[in-house]
Amino acid sequence: MNAGTLTKAAAYAAGLALIGLGLRGIVDEVPLAGWAKWFAGAAVLHDGVLVPAVLAAGALTGLVPAGQRRAARAALVIGACVTAVAIPVVLGYGRRPDEPSRLPLPYGRNLAIVLGVIAAAAACVMAARAVAARRRAGRGRGGATRAPRPSRKGARR
Repeated sequence: MNAGTLTKAAAYAAGLALIGLGLRGIVDEVPLAGWAKWFAGAAVLHDGVLVPAVLAAGALTGLVPAGQRRAARAALVIGACVTAVAIPVVLGYGRRPDEPSRLPLPYGRNLAIVLGVIAAAAACVMAARAVAARRRAGRGRGGATRAPRPSRKGARR
């Protein structure tokens, strides 16, 4: 075995050990009914909400011009990731009325600001690409054109 194969085998073994540790923790500490409810909820959320939303976003970005699609899709993916991370604090999970210093900020407003910055960055990229495309297209038209040079082979004959 070479070093790459040994490294890969060690990484797989470590991953399997961590999976086993996690499964043991679930079996030992989580009631089966609670785990099954969470797992079913995650499956319904994934198949009933997340997948249709991603398909709809993909279909809608298909309407964006081809040169702009990558920036639009990147902004949607980044915005979705930021939103997924921020949802627990936006919804106030962990906030307690008797402890006002826990989650004290306006997280909903802050998420809206971050999403606005992402949208503005995507719009700037899309505008820059549109300007560059117009400049490239403008080079081929207008202005004086020169006749092609006669080839030397044609002149010798």
